[in-house]
Amino acid sequence: MTEQTEHLLALKVMRLTRPTLVSSQIVTAEAKDLPQNTFDKILRGTATTVQGAETLTAGQMMLLPQSFGNIYLGETFSSYVCVHNCRAHPVSSVTVKADLQSNNTRISLPIHVDKEGPQTLNPDETMDDVIHHEVKEIGTHILVCEVSYMTPAGLETSFRKFFKFQVVKPLDVKTKFYNAETDEVYLEAQIQNITVGPICLEKVELESSEQYTVVPLNNLPTGESVFSQRTMLQPQNSCQFLYCIKPIAEILNDPKALKAANNIGKLDIVWRSNLGERGRLQTSQLQRSPIEYGDLRLAVTEANSTVKIGDAFDFRCRVTNTSERSMDLVMHLNTKTKIGCGYTGQTEISLGPLEPGKFKDFGLTVCPVRLGLITISNLQLTDVFMKRKYEFDDFVQVFVVDEDYNEEEFQLDKSHLNAIMGEIIGISVECQTTVLLANVFLEVVQPHIVDVETSKLGPRPVTSVSSLVVHYN
Repeated sequence: MTEQTEHLLALKVMRLTRPTLVSSQIVTAEAKDLPQNTFDKILRGTATTVQGAETLTAGQMMLLPQSFGNIYLGETFSSYVCVHNCRAHPVSSVTVKADLQSNNTRISLPIHVDKEGPQTLNPDETMDDVIHHEVKEIGTHILVCEVSYMTPAGLETSFRKFFKFQVVKPLDVKTKFYNAETDEVYLEAQIQNITVGPICLEKVELESSEQYTVVPLNNLPTGESVFSQRTMLQPQNSCQFLYCIKPIAEILNDPKALKAANNIGKLDIVWRSNLGERGRLQTSQLQRSPIEYGDLRLAVTEANSTVKIGDAFDFRCRVTNTSERSMDLVMHLNTKTKIGCGYTGQTEISLGPLEPGKFKDFGLTVCPVRLGLITISNLQLTDVFMKRKYEFDDFVQVFVVDEDYNEEEFQLDKSHLNAIMGEIIGISVECQTTVLLANVFLEVVQPHIVDVETSKLGPRPVTSVSSLVVHYN
């Protein structure tokens, strides 16, 4: 009030925001009680009650903002700035500046961009504008509005007003990475609503970096989303999203480039409040865990997921030299050293010289001797130069079925899907949303399991046994 009486101009600032929903507070008393009918008279004069039914809570009313209040990170801060000439004579050289100051930065907000130079305000004339800014920092923010003008005596005068408000987090985003042995990365993003009201998630996308491509796993094989048409989150509720991230072809066969490509991408989240207030949040660059390679890397490039008893199981492997030196390799697959082995077959192949960063493909054949899931192990690679041996265990799996097995008649029992998914990628199934995400893998898991009562997949988030990789150090 002191500034309004001293200065020739009056400054008014009002934050523009959607109204909030409030319920009427019903308080009554018996006629014989001390307040008697005092509460009834107050209710009859309240705008939030219905005439003739003041004691009934008839829905909610919209309440206009009473103060600057809080704003959520990612929302757009909008404010109405008005300068009014409350004197009986004109005021010249009027300019208005608006700055938004946070803990680390001070940003000048554009205002009156359509006006050229200082303005002159006649008596009772107003100069106003609306400013907008998307807040990207948490903490205390101060809107500083400064008005400058020229007094009738020719003196340049100015005054400022400060408006403080808090910027708080609307969402709690937690991420988990699962490094598959096929150089793929599975990202689980859990988004929790920590606002005071419900929100609607309009978009949740993973924007990949230049070294990776992203495949969302949040849709069923039919193309339908695992979520409802509108992903609504009540306060403190959360939902989970799953993405498969694959390296591009240029770095897929380059161990050094793949090891250095740790930046996965950013999550872009767009939501709306219960009254349509839009917000957008983008995470910082997400990084995968560093990949540690040994001297040799063994990958299965081709393999069937099932084989009939008595038939030969053919598969192809790829060995990559991830060391800094050349090698002369000899491959040996032996089944005699393991008691109770589910297959037979013995192979020894000379792979020849292998330069650093290069790879060679070779084929292997074993004969399964029992039904069920069998694991191929005991593959040995020997470097003739250094006389060093590298052993690889559990590098490929295959399900051995009976001769009369018909894959088209097989139907996966969905009641066991949660247990299967827990072994594939280790995602907790305590959250209801994760159970919905499990349906994404229905088409992936179904061709690889014959009897869910007797089979067991290993803890590898892969789409087929042909993509398993073993690292040796």
